[in-house]
Amino acid sequence: MRFGYGLPRKGLALYSKQLVLVLGFFALPVTTRPEKAAGTIPLPPTKRLRPAETDPRTIRLKRFLSRLHCPVTYLAEDFIHAADENHLDWRLLPSISIIESSGGKAYKNNNIFGWGEGPQPFPSVRAGLNEVAFKLGKSPLYRNRDSVGKLRIYNPDENYPGLVTTVMNRISPVEKLVPSNGVLRRQNELGYSSN
Repeated sequence: MRFGYGLPRKGLALYSKQLVLVLGFFALPVTTRPEKAAGTIPLPPTKRLRPAETDPRTIRLKRFLSRLHCPVTYLAEDFIHAADENHLDWRLLPSISIIESSGGKAYKNNNIFGWGEGPQPFPSVRAGLNEVAFKLGKSPLYRNRDSVGKLRIYNPDENYPGLVTTVMNRISPVEKLVPSNGVLRRQNELGYSSN
């Protein structure tokens, strides 16, 4: 029988666990933020047509979605980016999401657009946004059509295009917004403000 050998081993195990835990806390910030570690090269920024902070469309869309308390407000930049990449009206995708899922309040399978009559699953809401934007912009079925033409195919209900365009006009009555001395105006016109 050895009475004294078990105690130091347990004590040493306790101290080694604490030491590993403390070292883990010091290593955590380095591993979660590699761009701050010495000698690392920062990742290139994602390609955007305009800086998101100054893009009047992003500002307007965030305000609109937040007024409606939409869970997809955080995707405002993604809506704009997907529309630009797929040559869509920037108001189209958020308007469809408002009609189909109340802006992300009621949906299944990460499908806020009701794509594929609703049950079409996506790995994430952002993946669904990008796929629907790609299909509406570049698939042969939707390509070379204006927004109303796309909506007629998207949902054959005769009232559907009117519902979506009403929301589009609530987001912004004009498609093209340009910044001008801190005030949002229609392109080539004066007097249109973002408020």
